[in-house]
Amino acid sequence: MADNQGTDSAGASRGGFGRGGSGGRSRGRGRGRGNRSGRTGGDSKEWFPCTKLGRLVKDGMIKRIEEIYLFSLPIKEAEIIDFFLGSKLKDEVLKVMPVQKQTRAGQRTRFKAFVAIGDSDGHIGLGVKCSKEVATAIRGAIILAKLSVIPVRRGYWGN
Repeated sequence: MADNQGTDSAGASRGGFGRGGSGGRSRGRGRGRGNRSGRTGGDSKEWFPCTKLGRLVKDGMIKRIEEIYLFSLPIKEAEIIDFFLGSKLKDEVLKVMPVQKQTRAGQRTRFKAFVAIGDSDGHIGLGVKCSKEVATAIRGAIILAKLSVIPVRRGYWGN
């Protein structure tokens, strides 16, 4: 037992929960998702699905977005909406307003963006995002609006 401690280089085989990375001693960015070779090779626009629903959509198993709504599946990737409604989708920035937080050193100003998104064919979403910069807030609000897209029941369905 005593000579086993000397061979254990970084404590990698100790078990327990510890911190992610190699041996629990790294100061990197957590456990990560492997090599992620698609990220470092430039600004490629190819979509790599992270969820099971995303893989089903990309493989063509789900043909229409209504199939997702039919089974009340949560959409966690904005690219799923882009896949089905991408060319028809229009977004509009409804409002960008500054919000302030009082700190010891004064005020910290951030910008809150409200974005509506839709395809003019029965799908609409609303996104709200707060960020230090206006452009980042708008970009984040567009992504959140895509994640919250819902179908709108149209026509007269009263009595």
